[in-house]
Amino acid sequence: MSSLLEKFVNKVQFDSYQEFRENFRIEPPLNFNFAYDVVDEYARLYPDKRALVWCNDQEDFIFTFKDLREYSNRAANFFAKCGVQAGDRVMLTLKSRYDFWFCILGLHKLGAITIPATHMLKTKDIVYRLQKAGIKMVVCIAEDGVPEYFDEAHTQLDDYELIKALVGEQDREGWYNFREEIEKMSPEFQRPSQENQNSNDDISLIYFSSGTTGMPKMIMHDYTYPLGHILTAKYWQNVLDDGLHYTVADTGWAKAMWGQIYGQWIAGTAIFVYDYDRFDAAQMLEKASNHGVTTFCAPPTIYRFLIKEDLSQYNFSTLQYAVTAGEPLNPEVYNKFKEFTGLQLMEGFGQTECVVCIANFPWMKPRPGSMGKPSPGYQISLMDVDGGFC
Repeated sequence: MSSLLEKFVNKVQFDSYQEFRENFRIEPPLNFNFAYDVVDEYARLYPDKRALVWCNDQEDFIFTFKDLREYSNRAANFFAKCGVQAGDRVMLTLKSRYDFWFCILGLHKLGAITIPATHMLKTKDIVYRLQKAGIKMVVCIAEDGVPEYFDEAHTQLDDYELIKALVGEQDREGWYNFREEIEKMSPEFQRPSQENQNSNDDISLIYFSSGTTGMPKMIMHDYTYPLGHILTAKYWQNVLDDGLHYTVADTGWAKAMWGQIYGQWIAGTAIFVYDYDRFDAAQMLEKASNHGVTTFCAPPTIYRFLIKEDLSQYNFSTLQYAVTAGEPLNPEVYNKFKEFTGLQLMEGFGQTECVVCIANFPWMKPRPGSMGKPSPGYQISLMDVDGGFC
């Protein structure tokens, strides 16, 4: 086994949902830090193990854990050069650029707090987040007017000190060029001494909710949050050691943390990222099948687009498992996908505030329209419209 699962859970394999529900336990080490205890540990034990398979419509890159150790060290050194320290808050608006993984790991190493954000924010949204979260630095894409919105927000806040870095080809006055800067940095970064390390209950990640009622709320997660996603990756998405997992998500949303970094790497699978500017179902199918994706996660809306394509034209021989979440699953989508791939879609449910808390797990036969049963550690009660228990 080339995964690190056994370091963090009391047991890896279970024979039934009931055994899993009753006996599964996560055992966080003291002062856990995902960047060091997972990424750097893989780089030490299995330096050539695939971590990230990234592509857009022009390029393809494969990053090993050794590569990620080096680039996250460079990113940490760059952030430190900019004055970012433990507890400082840094917003990342990077769509699916590979730089996102360098940044978040580098910030973890510093003990700084990452705030992922969508590129669809406008000036007023950015002003709100800067003020609400006290953001010290932002790293964003160069396209889609995003830097302009950040500059407008910055000018609206008199005397607000904001460090800005850009991921893209062009330079911009008042901004660092992130890719140029990290190439100047050392690939070595020393883990802080024991007394200066983060504690497990320190905040490492903040999401802004989508604001279903009122303004978006800050949702904070501590350093043990990545370990919670062992449930998500290993036992719901059923990722494979040395496999290739694809979750369709922009890094601005919590879904990316569910499927593009934490639980997947702990369980030993590489992650696949297709960085597209415009969604095209046929192109997505081609990229995923050509790269040999083994497990797949997407919302039902994506599946609805996929089944409209001629699925017989694509090679699904490597695909072994598929899950869905985010909205109710239509039985027609379930049946059509199964017809072409032979796979049952395993629905799950969770919120930005937690990890997967209800799901169809591998020991269960899914029923279209049912999101499954509670995850270990969660006590789930169903209530009717009057607030009574069902």
